[in-house]
Amino acid sequence: MSRHSTPIVQELRDSGLRVTAPRHAVLEWLIEHPHATVEQVHQGVSERIGTISKQAVYDVLSACVNVDLVRQIKPAGHPARFERRTGDNHHHLVCRGCGSIADTDCRVGTTPCLTPEHSHGFDIDEAEVVFWGLCTDCQADTENAMDILS
Repeated sequence: MSRHSTPIVQELRDSGLRVTAPRHAVLEWLIEHPHATVEQVHQGVSERIGTISKQAVYDVLSACVNVDLVRQIKPAGHPARFERRTGDNHHHLVCRGCGSIADTDCRVGTTPCLTPEHSHGFDIDEAEVVFWGLCTDCQADTENAMDILS
């Protein structure tokens, strides 16, 4: 399929953004690599289309976040991450060991899935939840280290 007829091209047009090779490459790369950092996006896109500045990647991500083609998440103590999954009510699991991130759907299903005790007059439309713990690989590493010590 030619790049001129892809769903990404239509998404960019529908969002009012000009279709450019960097925008197309960033959006395409993020489909296959969710929760990527700017550095990871820059490296991956550079391998696909050749030279692209990190600033250009920042600009593409910013423009795409502004029109809801990309979601930015900022887990505490970690660099910002970017994903294509937008417009739904999902949350994230973050590993304290290796920093890996996984999506988890909201159990409630409707937005916002949490309601604060007092809204202070805010019209709340979203709740961002981050679950922290150890992924299965880090759990296994911890168990292996404990076995070695005992």
